[in-house]
Amino acid sequence: MIDRPVAAAEIAEPADWLDRVLADDAREHAGNYVDDDGFAAKVMQKLPAPIALPAWRKPAIAMLWGVAGVGLAITLPGVVVDVAREAFKLFAAKPFSLSEMAAVLAVLGMGTWTMAIVAWKRA
Repeated sequence: MIDRPVAAAEIAEPADWLDRVLADDAREHAGNYVDDDGFAAKVMQKLPAPIALPAWRKPAIAMLWGVAGVGLAITLPGVVVDVAREAFKLFAAKPFSLSEMAAVLAVLGMGTWTMAIVAWKRA
């Protein structure tokens, strides 16, 4: 926090257009400093310190993610084979007609486009 007025010469000329606009605005209002006799600095000093996380938290979380990653690496190949085998059994046991496959593809397409539209609207 700055406890003194900023001279217009102290504000550097940035390269980005938005930064230039903000710097011009700062230059325009540089002389409008209101002296508060250190009131703002006193208020900032009286605020409580931010809560610090325990030092053991980061290593513990890293270890948990590591264990989860190793567990997935060990179990995933077997799971993929089991899921593929069961999917083959499911699709081989029931013959699908062309209209059923078209309906499934249409539902998947509508779901995909719906999710894409939702994602685009949020962006």
